[in-house]
Amino acid sequence: MSTSAFSASRHQASTLYLPPGRWQTVLECLCAHFPAISREQWLDRVARGRVLDSNGKPIDSQLPYREGLCIHYFREVPNEKVIPVQETILYADEHLVVADKPHFLPVTPAGEYVEQTLLRRLIHRLDNPSLVPLHRIDRHTAGLVLFSANPQSRSVYQQLFPTRRIDKFYEAIAPALPDLVFPLVHKSRLVEGEPFFRMQEGLGVSNTETAVEVREKNAGLWRYGLYPVTGKKHQLRVHMTALGASICNDPFYPDVIKDAEDDYAHPLKLLAQGVRFTDPVTGDLRSFRSAITLDW
Repeated sequence: MSTSAFSASRHQASTLYLPPGRWQTVLECLCAHFPAISREQWLDRVARGRVLDSNGKPIDSQLPYREGLCIHYFREVPNEKVIPVQETILYADEHLVVADKPHFLPVTPAGEYVEQTLLRRLIHRLDNPSLVPLHRIDRHTAGLVLFSANPQSRSVYQQLFPTRRIDKFYEAIAPALPDLVFPLVHKSRLVEGEPFFRMQEGLGVSNTETAVEVREKNAGLWRYGLYPVTGKKHQLRVHMTALGASICNDPFYPDVIKDAEDDYAHPLKLLAQGVRFTDPVTGDLRSFRSAITLDW
């Protein structure tokens, strides 16, 4: 396996440094460390080359255990549920891929989703295992996601986000806020909330900032333009809730809807609508806009 191919392959895999123990083989350690995965399943993965050593080579089922040994393994979900939505590739060149992600499709493998993710779908469609997302949007959010397609230029694109050299704008539909004056800027400190997958506003110096404008009014619902200066998890969803207008069909805010199933007819009304930036490789001004629209 070439260095570049291994680097791409390793990025798609999960990594485990073997913990202390008295196991004889790596296989025994994996079985003990992941009790939900049977020995037969691990043997099958090993046989198919889905468990690698630190050099990217498939391991043998008899590989001796050693504390701290680096192992890469590929997550698999048996009978993974198909997500009946279709992504769109808006732009692709040797360095950059821009995709329109529909609601409910995760960007990267997590939990019960591996193959049914935007990343894995694009890897298959473009036959490019080197694809890496440059940022994330929530599974419930639709819209633009940018991917690096080339490891050689990846770092300069990744720096666009922490250095805030990329402008992002979103759109949301939420209840009317007639008592507030728009446009406005909302700042707050976001911290981890309860349950673990939620965020909440806490005390202290603000670490998030969102500019909000009203684009259209439709009785009790308004269409908002959202311009995040920062990019914290669930930032827009929490900020709109704090203003008194939780985004329509949000299963997490203001309260968690217990056992909520994906309702494809009523998605979260939040869209990553557009981005603008100067391409760090070509120097060209780039502007992309989602083809997805939010209806009332």
